[in-house]
Amino acid sequence: MADVLVLGGTGTTGRRVVAGLRADGVTTRAATRKPAESGQVRFDWADRATHAGALRGVSAVYLLPPIGDAEPARLVEPFLGDAGAAGVRRVVLLSSSAVTPDTPGLGELQRLVRAAPEWAVLKPSWFMQNFTGEHLVAQGVRDGEIVTATGDARVAFVDAGDIAAVAVRALTDAAPHNTEHVLTGPAALSYAEAAAIVSARVGRTVRHRPVPVAEFAARLTTAGLPAGFARVLAALDDDIRRGSEDRVTPAVERITGRPARSFATFAQEEIR
Repeated sequence: MADVLVLGGTGTTGRRVVAGLRADGVTTRAATRKPAESGQVRFDWADRATHAGALRGVSAVYLLPPIGDAEPARLVEPFLGDAGAAGVRRVVLLSSSAVTPDTPGLGELQRLVRAAPEWAVLKPSWFMQNFTGEHLVAQGVRDGEIVTATGDARVAFVDAGDIAAVAVRALTDAAPHNTEHVLTGPAALSYAEAAAIVSARVGRTVRHRPVPVAEFAARLTTAGLPAGFARVLAALDDDIRRGSEDRVTPAVERITGRPARSFATFAQEEIR
């Protein structure tokens, strides 16, 4: 096959997709706004002039939409048009288990991707990696208090490595998947239950504090997110509170041939 272009190639899932493709011997371009090493290519959603070079000679794209944009289709649609004109046949979209084709803004991307000759839509639940790094949940871990608008509802947190492993298969399997995959971990946990696992790992108390949706949206805005995107994320938390993410699917094991990573294993190996 020709090259695979991985958008967000240095990010949480993207860098893992790049590593998995290269381990399988697939020539891979890691798209980033600031390429710094061999195998990386410049790509900026806001600069369409960077798209043609990134797409040249590419047969498949791992599509990470523009982050923080409540209306990403305005950027993604022309990109997919350029991709089709450049000969790209397969597009694998990283979406979310909380997004449906009817979801304002974000849902439109699924319709656009389904127009590709070969496609897959990955719909992971919330990332385990949100508990590490610079995410607000990770800051809550460090502060000893995780704040969400999810109440006591459960989420089947999924590992970014498992998402990437599914993406590699969707990008390289001889037969296109031409479907959506809802990806979860092996068990659904409330944030309070996850916080208890984290507490045991770090040796100090980490609590979960549920707040109303409007308060949570305001916290996200204060943290620097655009107000429109903050409202979208807060509404997703409200959906969780109503039970939308309290489910477990076998997709990771069915597609990759190995069990999905548990939250307890993730915490033991990655939370410090």
